[in-house]
Amino acid sequence: MKLIFERSKEGRNLSILPSCDVPVYTPEMPLREKKLHLPQMSENELSRHYTELAKQTHGVNDGFYPLGSCTMKYNPKVNESAAALPGFAKVHPLQPEETVQGCLEVLKTAEEELCEITGMDGMTFQPAAGAHGEYTGLLLIKAYFEKRGETNRKKIIVPDSAHGTNPASAVMAGFTIVNIPSAPDGCVDLEKLREAVGEDTAGLMLTNPNTLGLFDKNILEITEIVHEAGGLCYYDGANLNAVMGQVRPGDMGFDVIHLNLHKTFSTPHGGGGPGSGPVGCKEILKEFLPGIRIVEKDGVLSTEKAENSIGSVKEFYGNFLVVVKALTYILVLGKEGIPEASLNAVLNANYMMKKLEDLYDMPYPGICMHEFVMSLEKMKHEKGVSAMDIAKSLLDYGIHPPTMYFPLIVHEALMIEPTETESKETLDEAIAVFREIYERAVKDPQDVQNSPKKTPIGRPDEVQAARKPVLRYEF
Repeated sequence: MKLIFERSKEGRNLSILPSCDVPVYTPEMPLREKKLHLPQMSENELSRHYTELAKQTHGVNDGFYPLGSCTMKYNPKVNESAAALPGFAKVHPLQPEETVQGCLEVLKTAEEELCEITGMDGMTFQPAAGAHGEYTGLLLIKAYFEKRGETNRKKIIVPDSAHGTNPASAVMAGFTIVNIPSAPDGCVDLEKLREAVGEDTAGLMLTNPNTLGLFDKNILEITEIVHEAGGLCYYDGANLNAVMGQVRPGDMGFDVIHLNLHKTFSTPHGGGGPGSGPVGCKEILKEFLPGIRIVEKDGVLSTEKAENSIGSVKEFYGNFLVVVKALTYILVLGKEGIPEASLNAVLNANYMMKKLEDLYDMPYPGICMHEFVMSLEKMKHEKGVSAMDIAKSLLDYGIHPPTMYFPLIVHEALMIEPTETESKETLDEAIAVFREIYERAVKDPQDVQNSPKKTPIGRPDEVQAARKPVLRYEF
């Protein structure tokens, strides 16, 4: 399709905006050296342009979106309605506290609910996303050891099945990474962990269930090993959707956690953002929390800073309306609905895996949690059809591809997470598609390798796009 600038024609205009009702200011000396390039087009053409763009996107409202480890689930519209209420949507963060008591109550209630779900003692809503939350949590760990005078603790242990942002966040926080391999069962190798910990250990970053969709059966022993070495345990909450309401990270021995409200708690994700990655912690870390926290004195809510706060990691209260949406979701589901959602997420994943395991190779068979990983290594070796080919072929069926080539410990990996919001009928349709693509790959590999055929763009040169991206329009 044409870019909006390519559609533009000199002299065309529209009247979407009302006439200016204040004096127009024109500076005597224009600051801009060149005329501002803005597209000129009619309202009809503008409407068609954005409609065409919308038709070329794919989200959870369009079809099945089984993106592993990202919990791309449906966002209930009641969340949006709550966040659009004038008392939430039209406030300003610099208003006097007595004028925003309802908003402060939202933050206080959300903190209480999320601390109950995670087993933590305090929480900040400043971080804007998951990786931002990781970085913030690691800064809490850093501040903790600096106050204790244990500046020798510079190492963060990260399993080889961890999310890629884990080591990146640790390095940004000033730590050194110690990578440990997984055991044959896909869980943490306890002996390697024991060898890795020591007097220089600051902590362990772990996702449980991990990126293979497996709940580590040794989780209590893992956190105990780290604690005995004097380190702290960080919980990556990206996969909390599988266990919320069932088990609590705080009870597993974790000291600090980040959550993805834009994953687990059903607020818009990615391009539909913004996100929110609140960080919760145990009592020993509360004094270092960033930004401001909500406290109640004589029935009135106000704000205060933690005693030894690391400062602010984002302005004001974080992405407040995202918190409103997440709290709406939590209150609608309630004490019974939260654990039911996680049970259904696990049920859906196991149902899909069981229906596909006779065709696709499952490196870690047995019961999974919210997601499972398939390997196309054998298919690529025998037929030349890769995980990428299968993923591309799914596009022709209106299904968003699952996560590809991750985790790295599984060759030719496809990671599938159906989430709890998909019906059995949708799962059955997706299973039929996966089976059909497999049969096509066996009978006519070239046909699958040439996919997709029904999308606006077939197979772009991805290497060229990555190395020499065109990021701006040249006039």
